[in-house]
Amino acid sequence: MTRSYRSLVSGLRDAVSRFPSRFHWRGGGRSVATKAACSSCSSSSVAAEREDEAGPSVSDMLVDSFGRRHNYLRISLTERCNLRCHYCMPEEGVKLTPGAHLLSQDEIVALAKVFVGGGVDKIRLTGGEPTVRADLTDICHRLSGLSGVKTLAMTTNGLVLERKLPQLKQAGLNQLNISLDTLVPAKFELLTRRKGHDRVLDSIDAAVELGYNPVKVNCVVMRGVNDDELADFAELTRHKPINVRFIEFMPFDGNVWSSKKLVSYAEMHSRLAQRYPSLKRHCDHPNDTAKNFHIEGYQGSVSFISSMTQHFCGGCNRLRLMADGNLKVCLFGTAEVSLRDALRSGVPSDELEQIISLAVKRKKAAHAGMFELAKTPNRPMVHIGG
Repeated sequence: MTRSYRSLVSGLRDAVSRFPSRFHWRGGGRSVATKAACSSCSSSSVAAEREDEAGPSVSDMLVDSFGRRHNYLRISLTERCNLRCHYCMPEEGVKLTPGAHLLSQDEIVALAKVFVGGGVDKIRLTGGEPTVRADLTDICHRLSGLSGVKTLAMTTNGLVLERKLPQLKQAGLNQLNISLDTLVPAKFELLTRRKGHDRVLDSIDAAVELGYNPVKVNCVVMRGVNDDELADFAELTRHKPINVRFIEFMPFDGNVWSSKKLVSYAEMHSRLAQRYPSLKRHCDHPNDTAKNFHIEGYQGSVSFISSMTQHFCGGCNRLRLMADGNLKVCLFGTAEVSLRDALRSGVPSDELEQIISLAVKRKKAAHAGMFELAKTPNRPMVHIGG
């Protein structure tokens, strides 16, 4: 166990007693079998799934050599963030890309148009922290207005979201993920190296009140840090349309990943199933990254993202455009190609499409196993975009 991680864990329980909490502290690719577990599937949902198996309608530019169709683009708007989460950013921080090398608003929209023209119908804004970008509302308005875009989503830490959300919704933001890894204020400060826990909770409530359904809450689960809060998070779904998404801890540069910190999907599911015997599996969409469940009588739902122990590469439909303009076709892949440089050099649109197509067709069938990933250089998550 590393010194920084050991220090983090050892400080958790002592710190908790010194802070009030709004919540109780508690100590202590789909297979045939998976589809069969979806006991609540209706005949109509099964029919809809079969209809979706062919994948979304996209141009050849967005079809890789394994036939996967990519209709989902994640755009990182910035490398800056107002938190310093342990799993996302090294303690010493990261070197930020100079502003002149980051995509401008016009460049973001221009590149998005190319992808949307090829069949992308879902765009997610990430960072860093996207809400620190001053022109976020304008970006949302322009992207949501592109013909063919059905979903404009954003992943945010929620720290300053509450006051901005009404304008963002009016600008076309219609799906929301809010990252929150603990319901204990003291642990929040240790995990993020910043204050603001109550503000994140207020942002979640504001999103519910504004009609976002579901409001997705992303929780990275780490052993000895927050894995004792699984049931507490599940309780958020009792009376509100919240989808809590438990995410396996993943290795990125600087986050000191180890298998000892990893809590697997199987273990998380087993713990919750013991606590909630009525936990039932949903019928997931073929492109879902999450395994989705519902507790009987609860308004919301819980999900598990098993990137490390049960990858879902076979149904991957996602591409990533980073804040510096590099296209990354796999979250864990090291290959990148600069669309910023191509755009700024004035290449014709057909050549830009060819650059994208070549990158997509080099996408591998699946990412490496978690132990190999831990040894493979990759950018910090704050550079890639969450």
